[in-house]
Amino acid sequence: MKKVEIYTDGACSGNPGAGGWGAILKYGKHTKELSGYDPETTNNRMELTAVISALEALKEPCEAVVTTDSKYVCDGMNNGWARAWRAHGWIKSDKKPALNPDLWERLLVLCETHRVSFVWVKGHDGHPENERCDMLAVSEYKSHGNSI
Repeated sequence: MKKVEIYTDGACSGNPGAGGWGAILKYGKHTKELSGYDPETTNNRMELTAVISALEALKEPCEAVVTTDSKYVCDGMNNGWARAWRAHGWIKSDKKPALNPDLWERLLVLCETHRVSFVWVKGHDGHPENERCDMLAVSEYKSHGNSI
């Protein structure tokens, strides 16, 4: 299995509001950047979309380490919350509906294809790839005429 490093970030102008996401994929000497825009979304949706888009860009099953500043994504996957929410019909332990079940479902399916681990880094703290992903995400919504 090929080993790929993935870095992601999501950003939103307002929450909800216009949003963008950015991702960097690294394999050996190769680097690929991805980004996208949504006119009406939330920061958490953009964080999830960045991870999903990066994993969907892989052409074969890979071992992927996803580095993100999203505790929402890391905790949802590393603590088994997303799998538990799915097992209970997208209901959380507090009996409230889980948010973003459509995206969590896509991510869980991708994690069945790829061997994925999630690493949290502090955002806006000088991590080069995290800073670049943030720039990609922010530039997406700014390029569509939106700003904080």
